[in-house]
Amino acid sequence: MIEQIYTYFTIDILYYWVNLGVLPFWLILIFFPQSHICKYFVTSIFPIFILSATYIFIFYKSYLNSYDFLNNFDLYLGIENVSDLFTNKSFLMMFWIHFISINLFIGSWIVKDSQKFAMSKILLIVPLIVTYLIGPIGLFIYWLIRIFHAKSISLYD
Repeated sequence: MIEQIYTYFTIDILYYWVNLGVLPFWLILIFFPQSHICKYFVTSIFPIFILSATYIFIFYKSYLNSYDFLNNFDLYLGIENVSDLFTNKSFLMMFWIHFISINLFIGSWIVKDSQKFAMSKILLIVPLIVTYLIGPIGLFIYWLIRIFHAKSISLYD
């Protein structure tokens, strides 16, 4: 049975599951940021735990397929080396999970931070959608909105 599960979860299948799996978390963050399900389910460690388990699974599959992890350090040598690393589906999928995890963490942080300042959930829609698509720019948009809402600038919050 474990072998069937192992062979089912190919990189392509995991890609679809990861992309579909984060959508409910993002929909809850965008439309129900003050709900209990958001507080106890989405902004907790639960989604990061699931994504980390997927990351570890891909890492393990790569190890079994004799992937040369030392080549990953070549990404610091130049942009061409990064491009070469992305030709490997396992590395690309690990990068994608990394990207999605960080964006979801940032989205959760935005919701938690906005609740400290009693911001309207309407103000969060655009920054959260942009964070889902382009993480750092969404965080920057939220920061601009927060400056005007809180009427103060804090670089170390």
